[in-house]
Amino acid sequence: MIASSLLTPFDIHLFNEGTHSHLYEKLGAHLSKDPEGAWFAVWAPNADAVSVIGDFNGWNRTANMLVPREQSGIWEGFIPDVKNGALYKYHVHSRITRSGADKADPYAVYAEQPPRQASIVWDLDYDWDDRDWMSGRSRANGRQAPWSVYEVHLGSWMRVPEEDNRWLTYRELAPRLADYAHRLGFTHVEFMPVMEHPFYGSWGYQVTGFFAPTSRYGTPQDLMFLVDHLHQSGIGVILDWVPSHFPSDEFGLQNFDGTHLYEHADPRLGVHPDWGSSIFNYGRNEVRGFLLSSALSWLNRYHVDGLRVDAVASMLYLDYSRKAGQWLPNKFGGKENLEAVDFLRRFNIEVYKEQPDVQTIAEESTSWPLVSRPTYLGGLGFGMKWDMGWMHDTLAYIEKDPVHRRFEHHHLTFRMLYAFSENYMLPLSHDEVVHGKGSLLSKMPGDDWQKFANLRLLLAYMYAMPGKKLLFMGAEFGQWREWNHDESLDWHLVDQPMHDGVSRWTGDLNRLMRDEKPLHELDFDPAGFSWIDGTDAEQSVISFIRRSSEDEMIVAAFNFTPVPRQNYQIGAPVPGRWLEVLNSDAPIYGGSGQGNLGGVDAAPIPRHGHLHSLNLTLPPLGALFLKPDRGSDAAE
Repeated sequence: MIASSLLTPFDIHLFNEGTHSHLYEKLGAHLSKDPEGAWFAVWAPNADAVSVIGDFNGWNRTANMLVPREQSGIWEGFIPDVKNGALYKYHVHSRITRSGADKADPYAVYAEQPPRQASIVWDLDYDWDDRDWMSGRSRANGRQAPWSVYEVHLGSWMRVPEEDNRWLTYRELAPRLADYAHRLGFTHVEFMPVMEHPFYGSWGYQVTGFFAPTSRYGTPQDLMFLVDHLHQSGIGVILDWVPSHFPSDEFGLQNFDGTHLYEHADPRLGVHPDWGSSIFNYGRNEVRGFLLSSALSWLNRYHVDGLRVDAVASMLYLDYSRKAGQWLPNKFGGKENLEAVDFLRRFNIEVYKEQPDVQTIAEESTSWPLVSRPTYLGGLGFGMKWDMGWMHDTLAYIEKDPVHRRFEHHHLTFRMLYAFSENYMLPLSHDEVVHGKGSLLSKMPGDDWQKFANLRLLLAYMYAMPGKKLLFMGAEFGQWREWNHDESLDWHLVDQPMHDGVSRWTGDLNRLMRDEKPLHELDFDPAGFSWIDGTDAEQSVISFIRRSSEDEMIVAAFNFTPVPRQNYQIGAPVPGRWLEVLNSDAPIYGGSGQGNLGGVDAAPIPRHGHLHSLNLTLPPLGALFLKPDRGSDAAE
């Protein structure tokens, strides 16, 4: 006997209330074994007829009609003999426009490879083998854990040139990416959007399949295999998630039932001025449930360890990228999008309630307060926030010729005035190496040797600063060309000594950051940082202390000029011998070999508010990391 429905009255109540966060279990296409077939359910409240068309019925618009479910706006029905892999769409006839349109399933879990558009009935069963990772994830994924995120665009990380430059599949990527990220010491990888998207040049940020991984690289199970493989290598997985907008493709969400169902009708609210895409109507209950369910689908079905939420600023502000007269104020006359604020808070509440050991990360570029503070304190509830200000200031500084850097010193020091106002992640992301901006290496001033030294210095400065780290692919070995989504990274460069030196430096920075608690444990606590000297603008030198909760410490010193600084004195917080644990100027990294012969003894000479000091050689365009020698009696 066929069950009357997958949807219970309570499901419908929660759906219309906007609080159903597992709609992916109820809407869309769901296979049935006894009897064989599939359930279909779709929300189209302004339709007067909805049917399922597919390769199983010859795409006949009248063969398999769905029926409305009460006053919910949901149409549903069971179609016998539909099998795994069947292609389908919904034909939605609008009672408003008196016309019909063929639409992909908003809740589809799999789709044809673009430019084809049909949804695919698919069984998501997968035998996971990442139990060890999942059981210990709270330790690896916590805010006191080391975070070094490797940002990856799957289609251009590595390609197969001898096979017409094709991209790798999820399964081909799995061992290569896991081995590489593990070898370089990254703790997490972050995938630019893997959700289905029609235009490859959008890099995945124009999403049509909010529940479906792109079929360009394989099946849903193939993506699960990739995540599983990374987990077995001890590497977490973050996904970019885009609840801010969706493209205007006719087969997608826009005008779904002949009305502006998912988006606002008024273009001053519903059209994104930068991208021409549609903005979700966060005030509509069913839309909030759709987005909440999308987020939890990736976390639950794909064992994902975190979601980086794209373009949060564009969600928060009604006047984002709009001139006067092009936007509508909220009910209080302000520019804040109150419905989006409410949605983001609800999103974080639901995610952390269901998956307390994952993280949500906001790409938010404004001074909106309390983005990464709990909702019960008035915050948005994110676990972390990208520090876009640090990124802009740092690149503005490092791109200057060293002779001018003494006039830009504030770009290095300003961040520490606000560094602990949020739980910050420091991003050197894909956005900084596209659209004519050049790669990180090509941005650096000076001759080739100085460019490489500056890049190593930039990476050292990022790893020493409080905050979690994110580095876009290619920067870890010093790619010369800016990123091109249609081409592989230039892997042949790794065989060249200077590029190999950057790669070794990145790996050693990752390992030091992971091994030394002062470099990660108190990233979000002012107790974990103190300046030694942030005022030496004339020589473009800064030095500071990173501390752990047990008062272990690392001293970091940076010389942002190509002039070696001999006998440079900085205050030492404890006496005894200090070991030089990393030096960016070491020959193994491509440096000139200047340094402190492995360590230096603190002298009883007061300096910078400390009773002792270190007399250092600061290498040209170099970074030093030093720690007390705990084998020294004086340092105990």
